This record gives sequence, C-alpha cells and structure tokens, in this order.
Amino acid sequence: MKKLLVVVDYQNDFVNGSLGFKAAEALDEPIAAKVEAYRAEGADIVYTMDTHGPQYFDMQEGKKLPIMHCQNGTEGWKLYGKTGEVCKDAMTIGKHTFGSMDLAEMALFKGYDAIEICGVVTNICVMANAILLKAPQPEAEITIDAKCVASNDKRLNDEALDVLESMQFNVINR
Repeated sequence: MKKLLVVVDYQNDFVNGSLGFKAAEALDEPIAAKVEAYRAEGADIVYTMDTHGPQYFDMQEGKKLPIMHCQNGTEGWKLYGKTGEVCKDAMTIGKHTFGSMDLAEMALFKGYDAIEICGVVTNICVMANAILLKAPQPEAEITIDAKCVASNDKRLNDEALDVLESMQFNVINR
C-alpha cells in the first residue's frame, strides 16, 4: 500500500505568530510523532507552506484577511517547532492560496492508496487540500486525524470535520 502524509501549513505564523492560536501549539508533538511514524513505515511525507509576498494585500485573500502572514523567507513563514525539525528532509510544496493544485497533481501522479492530512487551519487549508486530493482520486482512502488538526474557531473546526466526514473522508480520533 502506497501511503502519504501531508502536513498542511504548520508554520510559525499559524502557531504563535500573526495568525497564531493556542490549539495550534498543542499540535506540535502529535504531528511530529505522526511524521516519525510515517517515516519509520517508509511512507512519503510532504508539507505545504503558505507563502506570500508584498502583493498579498492586492489579492482577494489579502483584502478579506488583511493580516500579513507567512511572508516568504521570514521567521513566520518557517515550519514550527519539533514538527519543523522532523520535516526538514520532507518534500515541500509552496502555495499562495488555500489549496494546492501541485499537491493534488503530485499525489495523483504517484498514485497513493492512502493519504493522511494534518495541520492547520481545519476549515480553510486542511479542507481545501483534502477536497483537491480526493477529487482526482476518489478511491484513495483519505484520513484526517482530529487530534492533529485545529482551527482558531472550535465551532468551525468541528463543522469542517463534520463536512469532511459527510464527503466520505475518514475522520478519526474525534
């Protein structure tokens, strides 16, 4: 079975920076442990990095969320904590919006049977990437571990997990 772990946007700005929140900090150990377990199995690991530049405020996202974050090359753009350390040699996919077509195309090309997604923010980038991964490969088992995702709004986090479950994603550890 060909497996992939996707760590979505677990970057300083989403944990303790400009868009940081407490629930994100608590994910560091569980995500790092998951990365190490997947690595021990010989599975592929990829992380996405939200990446913005000076043009951010001219984009739709910047107009609707006018808080600079994950500016390319800054401390806030870097991966957070222990997760950042254990992901150093993993594949990186930069993205300038919520979901990554590059991630979806890479996963489709490699033909994974099972994909697990962790990271932040559940109701935005985690959900967007889950849907992009599922669309071209509807038979792939895609799992979201509720103990390894978070949002700055618990209600939206829980609702996102409900919607993902209704779309036939495996949501575990709720």
